[in-house]
Amino acid sequence: MRRLPIEYAVRNLGHSPVRLVLLVLGSATVLTLVIAAAAFVRGMDAALRSTGGPHNVVLVGAGSEESFERSEVDSGAAGEIAASLRGIRSRAGTVYLSPEVHAQLPLKVRADQIKGPLAMIRGVVPAAMLVHESVQIVDGRFPETGADEVMIGRMTATKLGVPDADLAIGKTMIIDHRSWTIVGRFAAPGTVIDAEVWVPLTDLKQAAKRSSDSCLVLTLDPTQTEFADVAALTKTRVDLQLASVRETDYYRRLADFLAPIRMVAWVTAGLIAVGGLFGGMNTMYAAFASRARELAALQSIGFRRSAILISLIQESLLATITGALIASAIGVLVLNGAAVRFSMGAFGLRVDSTVLLAGLISGIAMGLFGALPPAWRCLRLEIPVALKAV
Repeated sequence: MRRLPIEYAVRNLGHSPVRLVLLVLGSATVLTLVIAAAAFVRGMDAALRSTGGPHNVVLVGAGSEESFERSEVDSGAAGEIAASLRGIRSRAGTVYLSPEVHAQLPLKVRADQIKGPLAMIRGVVPAAMLVHESVQIVDGRFPETGADEVMIGRMTATKLGVPDADLAIGKTMIIDHRSWTIVGRFAAPGTVIDAEVWVPLTDLKQAAKRSSDSCLVLTLDPTQTEFADVAALTKTRVDLQLASVRETDYYRRLADFLAPIRMVAWVTAGLIAVGGLFGGMNTMYAAFASRARELAALQSIGFRRSAILISLIQESLLATITGALIASAIGVLVLNGAAVRFSMGAFGLRVDSTVLLAGLISGIAMGLFGALPPAWRCLRLEIPVALKAV
C-alpha cells in the first residue's frame, strides 16, 4: 500500500493556523483537567498510604480499631505496656512509646470568627518525635506543657483555609475558647500528619475534658519482636482492654474507605475527556469536510482510502499529542504539589509518571477516536461525487 508521507499531514495542519490553535488548546485544556483529576487521586492515595511507620503498632481501646478518635485508653496503660512488652525500640534510655490523644476540634485563628473549621489536633509527648520518624521540626521548637503552646504542620493553613502568614510563629489560634501560641512548625512530607496541630498531651486532655488517652503508638525493634507478639499481649492482658493494629494498616483502610471519592474523581475526568472528544470530533468534521475534493483527488491518483485515513489520523494525533505535552508541562510546573484539603487534613497533588502517562494515553485516544468518524464520513463518498463537492 502506497502511504502518504508524514510531511503531508504536517503541512495540512499548517494550512489553517486558527483551526490548529483551537484544536491544540482545546485538547490541552481537556487533558489538563484529566491530569488534575488523576493527580488528585494519586495525591490523596499516596498521602494516606505513606502515613505510618513500617514498624509502628498502635494500641487502641478494644473495639475502636477503626477510629483512633473514639478510642479510650487508660492513662496508666503506657507504663504497663513499657514494662510488659520486650522489643520496643529504645535509644539512650528513651523508649519509643508515645501516648496520644487524637481529636477533631473546631479551630479559629481570629476571635471574631463565628465558627472555625474542624482540624486534627494531636496531643503528644516528646516521644512522638521518635515514633513518627517522618516528622521534622523545621522552625521554632516543640511546645511546652502548661504554657498553652502548639506546633503546626506545613499544610495546616491549607486545611484551615487561611493564609500561611496567619499561622506564623508567635501568632495565636483558638481551640475550645482557649488561646494557644504557635511556637513551632513541622514537616511530615507526603503524609496527612503534615496538616495536623500538635499540642502537649496534658494540655489537650484538659481542653477536651478527658482523662484517658486515645492510643499508644510504639515502634518495635524487628530483631527482637514482631506484631504477633504485641497482638498476643493485648489478648492475654484483658485487664488493659486494648487492641493492636499496625499503623500502616490503619491508614490503608482509611484510603480504601475513601475509594468512592477517588471513583468520583475518575468518573469526572472520564466525562471531561468524553466532552473533549466530541468537541475535537466536531472540529475535525469541519476540517475534513472542507477537504472532500482534495481527498477524492488523492484517491483518483492511486492512494487507497486506508492510506488517506492513516494520514488524517496522523494530523489529529499530532494536534492532540501537542496538547498533551502542553497539559503535561502545566501539570508538572503548576499543579504538582498544589495543596488540597479534605476531611483527613490536606495533601499535595501528585503529578508523577503514572499521571503523565494517563494524560498522554488520553491525548492519543482523543486524536485517534476523534478523527475516525469524520474521516470515514468524508472517505465513504464516491470519487465522482466527492470531486464535485463544494
